[in-house]
Amino acid sequence: MYKFLQKLGKSLMLPVAALPICGILMGLGYALAPGVMGVPGAPTTGAAFTVGFLLVKAGGALIDNMHWLFVIGVAVGMADDKDGTSALAGLVSFLMMKSLLAPGVVTTIMPAINDDPVRLLAFQKFENVFPAIVAGLIGATCYNKFKNTQLPDWLAFFSGKRCVAIVTGVVSIGASVILLFVWPIIFGALYAVGQAIIGLDVVGVGIYTFLNRLLIPTGLHHALNNVFWFDTVGIGDLTHFWAGRVMGDVVDGTTINWSVGMYMAGFFPCMMFGIAGAAVAMVRAAKNKKVAIGIVLSAAVCAFLCGVTEPFEFSFMFLAFPLYVVYALLYAIFAMITVALGFRAGFCFSAGATDLVFSASLPAAQNTLLVIPIGIAAFAVFYLVFYFAIKKFNLKTPGNEDEDAEAEEAKIVLSNNDFTAIASGVLKAIGGKENVSNVDYCTTRLRFEIKDYTAINEKAIKAAGAAGVIRPSKNACQVIIGPKVQFVYDELKKML
Repeated sequence: MYKFLQKLGKSLMLPVAALPICGILMGLGYALAPGVMGVPGAPTTGAAFTVGFLLVKAGGALIDNMHWLFVIGVAVGMADDKDGTSALAGLVSFLMMKSLLAPGVVTTIMPAINDDPVRLLAFQKFENVFPAIVAGLIGATCYNKFKNTQLPDWLAFFSGKRCVAIVTGVVSIGASVILLFVWPIIFGALYAVGQAIIGLDVVGVGIYTFLNRLLIPTGLHHALNNVFWFDTVGIGDLTHFWAGRVMGDVVDGTTINWSVGMYMAGFFPCMMFGIAGAAVAMVRAAKNKKVAIGIVLSAAVCAFLCGVTEPFEFSFMFLAFPLYVVYALLYAIFAMITVALGFRAGFCFSAGATDLVFSASLPAAQNTLLVIPIGIAAFAVFYLVFYFAIKKFNLKTPGNEDEDAEAEEAKIVLSNNDFTAIASGVLKAIGGKENVSNVDYCTTRLRFEIKDYTAINEKAIKAAGAAGVIRPSKNACQVIIGPKVQFVYDELKKML
């Protein structure tokens, strides 16, 4: 399972790498054009508004369609040989499930869903990261399983990779049937949890915030957000905040009986300062600091400016999930502290500096300058906790993965460039193709899954031209080649 999650985590890094620039563009856009967020009194015309509007739309092009990025990233990353056919298969799967589970379709085949607002909302919120990852996994699995399928002569045109999309479509129909019943149950359960914690005041804020972060990997946080932020069941913290309402106001005969903004305020210190502290800890603890800096520091800038946290969270949530649970718990603690101290703020997009500045003038906003001392405390605590956990337990965060030990291996120079001879020698020394279950490669190493570890001859592997051998388990063997590993791998694949 760990190996699967590690591979999934790496697959998610491709789409995640596209997100930081979007967050920065949106942050700058909102700063230039607060009218885009509907800030009362903000101009909605002029050069600054036009430029800001375009920047927001440019950044939103990917942020708003993030699920498509994850479909393709997972489908390609989880495929055995990173072939584009797997991306097509993932896309087929998501298009199939998206269409079959659209609100108009499910209410046609099951009209009773129209009478259940929560079940209907579940299908209205289907286009998110969790179904996207499921579709990517379906596409990759179908590709790995059926890419070499041989069909009868009269169907020969659809043999091999051409049959992958067809099989994927059939599998996705079955998956849609399962999700038709399972998805609203999961969504509804979380919705019910949200209702149960509303009356717990500050403690309820902590529980909500913890679950909000914990559910980010699945996209199911939308179920909770609809309970607390929007007027789905009569709460609408975000809706009331931007409408200029405060506690005690009466709306449609119902009195607002909570401190407006309390379900948003706690995110600001964590997103603006806490993530920055965690990012610095990751860089300091990393073996390969250049990799860490490139991934997490840009993500921290996104989080600070406009509250886009996915580039940071997806960089480690699958590789070091226990640390992600701690991360969610830190959010909960600081959310409770923030609300207890009387800080109130709101957001239209997310809890970044841009929304904080433009929400500060609204009636429900309170003690907004408290974000500075609370934020400094969040920075320090996130830093200390992350640094201790990464160093103590050798957690696989950006720049600290197993592959980062290959930084020195990247300097290896092969004695010759006869890649065919090297591949042939390594294959023979590994026990022949009969002993190979699977082979892949990374920055500098060939990564074998083997059947019989006793058949491996390490001296012969080195004699073939490899720089070294690592044997992490009985069924795994890593052969260190150096930066030209891809060329050896290509020859090896031909032999297999």
